[in-house]
Amino acid sequence: MIVGLKGIVRYKEPAFLHVEVSGVIYEVFISLQSFSALPPLEVYLFTTHIIREDAQLLYGFLDTNEKKMFERLLKINGVGPKVAMAICSTYTPSQFATVINNKDINGVKKVPGIGPKSAGRILVELSGFDEEMLSITSPQTKSFNEATEALESLGFTKVKISKALSSCQGKDTASLVKEALKLLQTL
Repeated sequence: MIVGLKGIVRYKEPAFLHVEVSGVIYEVFISLQSFSALPPLEVYLFTTHIIREDAQLLYGFLDTNEKKMFERLLKINGVGPKVAMAICSTYTPSQFATVINNKDINGVKKVPGIGPKSAGRILVELSGFDEEMLSITSPQTKSFNEATEALESLGFTKVKISKALSSCQGKDTASLVKEALKLLQTL
């Protein structure tokens, strides 16, 4: 079971990246949240290794809370890795915990691939999840999430925001937004 990877990013797209570890290159599926917070070259990812009869898949996360959320979502009947990753791409763990805590079915239905029936099942299955996930996230992840929300409110798409933020060096929300806006003007 592969539970983590530390290596050099050789190729990246919003949905996955290739990480070279000691001469072996692994394909790791990531959320948009993780993509937007990726460091430029070397990365450490917490991973979930899923083995099926036709494939072995790695899902990577920069934040342990996001990994916990992903693994908790996989335990729900009818929620597979793609839907769980869509939820991780749409919400941070603390945002999703708030949605669950407020029993916001429309918030759950915002996630691509989730209809009213699945949204209701997710809300029922995850009661109690909010207490685990409402813990404070790291300041850097929080800054990236806030910057993403600010740029989304200005009308930019998640893909462009992720691409811009992955190139930014700022640590606080204001500097990330400022740098990203400069980059978004050229995209």
